[in-house]
Amino acid sequence: MLFSLEVQHLKKFLVVWFVFCVAEASIAAPVDVTLPNMGESAGSYLSPDEDRRLGDAFMRNLRHALLFVEDTIVTDYLRSLGYQIVAAGDAQTQNFNFFVVDDPNINAFAGPGGHIGVNTGLLLATESESELAAVLAHEAGHISQHHIARSIELSDRMSIPTIAAMLAAIVIASQSGQAGQAAIAATMAGSAQMQVDFMRSNEQEADRVGIQSLQRAGFDPHAMADFFGRLQKASRYDVGMLPEFLRDHPVTESRIADARNRADQLPHHKREDSLAYHLMQARLKVRALRSPAQGVQELKQAIDSGSYRNAPAAHYAYALALLANHNPAAAQHEIATLLAADRERIPYLLAQADIDMEMGNGTAALSVYQQAQRIYPDNRAVTVNETQALIQLHRPQEASTLLQALLRTHTPEPGWYKLLARAQEEAGNTAASREAVAEYLFMTGETNTAIHELRKALTLSGLDFYTGSRIDARIKDLEEERAAEKERKNK
Repeated sequence: MLFSLEVQHLKKFLVVWFVFCVAEASIAAPVDVTLPNMGESAGSYLSPDEDRRLGDAFMRNLRHALLFVEDTIVTDYLRSLGYQIVAAGDAQTQNFNFFVVDDPNINAFAGPGGHIGVNTGLLLATESESELAAVLAHEAGHISQHHIARSIELSDRMSIPTIAAMLAAIVIASQSGQAGQAAIAATMAGSAQMQVDFMRSNEQEADRVGIQSLQRAGFDPHAMADFFGRLQKASRYDVGMLPEFLRDHPVTESRIADARNRADQLPHHKREDSLAYHLMQARLKVRALRSPAQGVQELKQAIDSGSYRNAPAAHYAYALALLANHNPAAAQHEIATLLAADRERIPYLLAQADIDMEMGNGTAALSVYQQAQRIYPDNRAVTVNETQALIQLHRPQEASTLLQALLRTHTPEPGWYKLLARAQEEAGNTAASREAVAEYLFMTGETNTAIHELRKALTLSGLDFYTGSRIDARIKDLEEERAAEKERKNK
C-alpha cells in the first residue's frame, strides 16, 4: 500500500472508510491482497440524511482527485450487476450507486451513501462474472451492516465535510501515494478528532453477508474465496513496505478457508457469464490500448487462433479497435455480423451509430439512436451517446432537451452537465451554459470556481428575473457548502 504515516498518528482520526482494497498494483504486477476493516463503534448510526450528505461530499472529494470512467455502457453494466446483488441482500431500502474509476490498480471500495467504486484494473482482473459479483457483494455487505456508521462517534465539532474528506483522502491514497498522502496530511492538520479503528470482524461479516447475497442472486458463492485466493497467491510484496494498520488485516488462509466453507454449505449451480460481462471487458481492454493499430493486430490474431474466451466479445473488441484506428469500413463489417445475430444489443447498436458518425453519415447514426430509443426508452447510454452525436451535428437544442430530461429522471452525472454546457453554449444560451458548468464544477469538488461561474452568469445582459433568481438561490446554496468546507479546513 502507499501510506508512510505512522499508525499512532493516523489513530487520531475517526475513519469513515470501508474500503475493500484488493491490491495497489497493475494487473501485470504482483498484488497485495489486504482488506482494511471498518471497526465497531459505540456511537450512534448516521441518519439517512447525514448518510446522504456524507456520501455526496465523499463523491465530490473523489471526483476532484480521481479519474472516473464516463463510459455509460460500462457503468450501466456495473450498476445492473450491483443491483442484482443488492436485490438479493438485506439492504433493499438503502440507496446504492456503482461507479468505475479509471485506474489499472486492482482495487474496489465502498463509501457512505451507498457509493461503491471499482477500478478498471479489478474489472479486467476478474476471470468470471461471479468473481466481479463477489467483490460487489462484499462491498454491499459493508453497507448493509452499517459498518461505516458503526465506526463513527459523532461529536459536536465533527462536520460532514470533515468526515468525507478523511474518507476520500484514504481512498485517494490507495490510488496514488503522493496525492493521497498530501490529502491525509491536510486532513490531519485540520481534524484532531479522527481516529483509525479497523477490526477483522467487520471484514468477516462482509464476507458472510456477501456470500449469502451472491448465492441468492444466482452467482457462484465460491467466487469470493476463489478470487481472494488467486490474488493472494500472486502477491509478492514485502510486508515491511506496508503500513501497520493494513499489515494487521491481511486476507489470511483461514479467512479464505472460512469463505470457502460457507460457500460449500449453500446450494448452487454453475452460472455462465453473461455476454454483457464479456462485452464490458472488451470495451475496457480497447479503451486501455496504447496503440489502436497494435490492438487491431493482436485482436485479429486472437480471433484467428480462437484464444479469446468469448467469440462475440472478440469481434466486438476488434470492431472497436478498428474504429479507434480510423477504419470504419472494416469495423462496419464486424458490427453488421454481430447485429445480424443479435439485433437489439445496445453495445452493438451504439457501435453502429459511432461507425456511421465516423463515416460522416449523421442521418444514419440518428436513425440508429431512434431505433434504440424505441427498444429501450429512457436508456442512459443511448441518450448520452445520442446527445453527443447531436452536438457534433450542430443540433444543440435537441441535445439540450434530451439532457435536461435525463437530468430530471436520473441521478445526475458530472459529465452530463459538461455536455449540457456545450449544447447550451452552442445554442446561444450563455446563462444556462454557465449554470451547467457550475454544476459540473461543484460535483467535481470545485465549489469556489462554481460560485465564480454563477456570479459571472448574473452579470450577463438580458437576464430575465426568473433565471436571475434561480442563479442567485443556487449561489447561496453553494456558499453554504463552501462555508462547511472552510469549517473543516479550520478545525
